[in-house]
Amino acid sequence: MGNLKNKTGLITGATSGIGLASAKALAKMGAELYLVGRNGQKGKKVVQEIKSETGNQNIHLIIGDLSSLMDVTKVAHSFLSYNKPLHILLNNAGIYNTSRKLSKDGYEEMFAVNHLSHFLLTNLLLERIKSSGSARIVNVASGAHILVKKINFEDLNFDNGFKSLKVYSHSKLANVLFTCELANRLKESNVTVNSVDPGEVGTNLGSQNGLFGKIVSPLMKLFLQTSEKGAKTSIYMCSSTEVEGISGKNFRNCKEKSPKPWATNAETAKKLWDISERLIHSSIKTPYNNV
Repeated sequence: MGNLKNKTGLITGATSGIGLASAKALAKMGAELYLVGRNGQKGKKVVQEIKSETGNQNIHLIIGDLSSLMDVTKVAHSFLSYNKPLHILLNNAGIYNTSRKLSKDGYEEMFAVNHLSHFLLTNLLLERIKSSGSARIVNVASGAHILVKKINFEDLNFDNGFKSLKVYSHSKLANVLFTCELANRLKESNVTVNSVDPGEVGTNLGSQNGLFGKIVSPLMKLFLQTSEKGAKTSIYMCSSTEVEGISGKNFRNCKEKSPKPWATNAETAKKLWDISERLIHSSIKTPYNNV
């Protein structure tokens, strides 16, 4: 187990599943952690749980709903107000919808939460991350990215042809492409960025979806690996000296696993970055350097 004393980390989606398992492991290593969650009552219980289990008292909660880009800016402002360095950013939160929903900003919700929110949060925190010396950004993606071969630039909201698994996989493809473009932009810095495929994990992903959430989601947990096992690669990428300096890669089971060629296409990654910027600026009109 690594030593993360004097290191500061921020984790999204940290109140359950892989995020919670990751938070507990990093807390045991001594990291000071800022956990992002949308439910204050649940978040406070999780903070106390982690403190009790690990003995690490440097665990903090930041309330924010990642389906709102304005909330994402508030999360970034909250962290920056503590004047702390940021050595580890674990972009872990994710949702799976069985029917088409729009975010508070009017974007297809899986794309908004799984991609746009982390794109914005990372950029808002990037200068702090870069000024913290050696730092790591870890994006939790998915092997599901192989199920779609392109970003649906013509219809990012999936006004037509919505199929839940396809649209979820589309958002996970965006995670991998974002990782590639960000790694390219950070290649002259001391910051690395990699994506993670946690494998088939039984989490609360999709639990908000009516019958699916009440019956199917719990049943699936019986056949899938636990959150603790699913978090192993995220924890490894956040803490292991073995991956020091490695950037722009994808990992599964704590080993490098190359994504599909269309997930690392530089032209597509750059186009997704540019469009993501435009979508965010049209919604909140906040340049990153004004934060």
